[in-house]
Amino acid sequence: MVAPLLHRAPGRIFRRLGTRTQVALCQLPLTLIVVVIAVATPFAWPSLMHSPLYVAGILLHAILFLGCLLVPWERLAHRPYLLIPVLDFAAIGLLRNGAAPLLPGLAVLAVYPVIWLSASGMLARSSLVLSFAGPLLIMLPTAGAHLPALTAADITSAGLFPVMMLSVSLAIRFASVSLRQQQAELAAKDRELRDLLRATREREKLLETVLDATDVGIAAVDRSGHFLVSNSRQRNFRRSTGADEAIPGQGHQLVFGQDRRTLLPPDRRPISRAMAGESFADYLVWAGEGPEQRAVSTAARPLVSEDGRLTGAVVVYTDVTGWVESLAANQELISNVSHEFKNPLNSIVGNVDLVLDEADSLPPHLAQRLLVVQRNAERLLDLVADLSASASTTLNVHPKRTDLASLVETSLSSAQASAQRSHVEMSADVPSPLWAYADPLRIGQVLDNLVSNAIKYSPDGGKISISATADRQWVRLSVTDTGMGISHDDAAKVFNRFFRAESAQKAAIPGAGLGLSITRMIVERHGGSIVCESGEGQGSTFIVTLPAEGPPPSF
Repeated sequence: MVAPLLHRAPGRIFRRLGTRTQVALCQLPLTLIVVVIAVATPFAWPSLMHSPLYVAGILLHAILFLGCLLVPWERLAHRPYLLIPVLDFAAIGLLRNGAAPLLPGLAVLAVYPVIWLSASGMLARSSLVLSFAGPLLIMLPTAGAHLPALTAADITSAGLFPVMMLSVSLAIRFASVSLRQQQAELAAKDRELRDLLRATREREKLLETVLDATDVGIAAVDRSGHFLVSNSRQRNFRRSTGADEAIPGQGHQLVFGQDRRTLLPPDRRPISRAMAGESFADYLVWAGEGPEQRAVSTAARPLVSEDGRLTGAVVVYTDVTGWVESLAANQELISNVSHEFKNPLNSIVGNVDLVLDEADSLPPHLAQRLLVVQRNAERLLDLVADLSASASTTLNVHPKRTDLASLVETSLSSAQASAQRSHVEMSADVPSPLWAYADPLRIGQVLDNLVSNAIKYSPDGGKISISATADRQWVRLSVTDTGMGISHDDAAKVFNRFFRAESAQKAAIPGAGLGLSITRMIVERHGGSIVCESGEGQGSTFIVTLPAEGPPPSF
């Protein structure tokens, strides 16, 4: 390369040029100055037109520039174009010595070949020798002309100028080395950045492949609602809802509630809730309409920066249409079977009751067997009722302002006989009145289930206590027993349908595992919650939380 000094932003353009053009451009600045001087000579210094050395210097410059343009330098080896700056010293020497004493400052033009040689990349020793020898040869003829009367000023002038050019060459050489080092560092950083970019793209492709391979839809959005990441299943979900791809959660979307008919308002859509900073799981919505409508279970987690600011959210979509339809079919089967069982059982119980009305006329052993039939038939009826209730998706509650204290008293009174048979003491510490927004019939059913369970799981006797606390928003009822208790793991599953604790099975305590499932369903339909706290051999506490007040009236 002719001039590594030019290897910067314009250097990229310079490198694209041919060698001949590069050589001509390196010679062009000096040539332009010589042309200006030559044009000005007839007017400013006409006497120089008769100086053979001066005219020869101008002609030599012209020949050198034509040589830059005409010689096929790219075909020649060992960079012969470096002869051009060496010959420039001779041409400048002819100009300077031919124009003396009118233009002694022409020696300064030697800086151009010095720069060219210093930045050419040739051996440092060679460029330094030429940078000193060339200017020295330019100055020697003038010093030789004054040889008989050579003064200290002449010697200083002849020696100082080559030293100045040598220092210029050294400065350019050091600058070139520094620039080359910087260029090498930049090239290394450029390679590093390219490697990082390639690795980033590979990781991005890997992430896209992993996300598309999952059987759930995944979307990550920033705080303003624009998508950061999404996979193919999530995009299919959005297409099924007819969503606008511009901003998530906005515009018309076919996203319905659990009844499959009511469109969800924009602020209740999963992605809108996530963008608002909510964290949720198992939020069921229906996407699309008609035969293609799908049940989608959604979950969301917020994205939080290190300083605690909400920066976005991740939302996961799971198609649970098959599971929902299977559950509905299962509930319909249970409901149908329960209905078919109920009629013959009612007939059995009714006829047994009629026979037992005349028990005095029956032999004692027959009356005893009929009582067993009656007891087991009633138990089957209770089980069928529990199955029907657990399978029902339309369990209705009609909440109103209700005094829970009276419901607690009624429940304890109803269970008194059973508690006495099991040697269980019952007590209540409930303020009266204790107002809540609840359905008295359904909450009475909840209390009856909890109290009967407490008695049932206290086979060796014990104590049952009901307490209550209230604030402006919630009322909390606690039913505590000192019975056998269950493990912490079982306490987390106790509200699942058909679940029975291992301790209950070992103790042969009868039950179908439906009562607490129904209890939770009733409480949740009120907008409340129920939890179980228990430990093996430590008894159990069930805490029911209900709203203290109803929703504000609408006008």
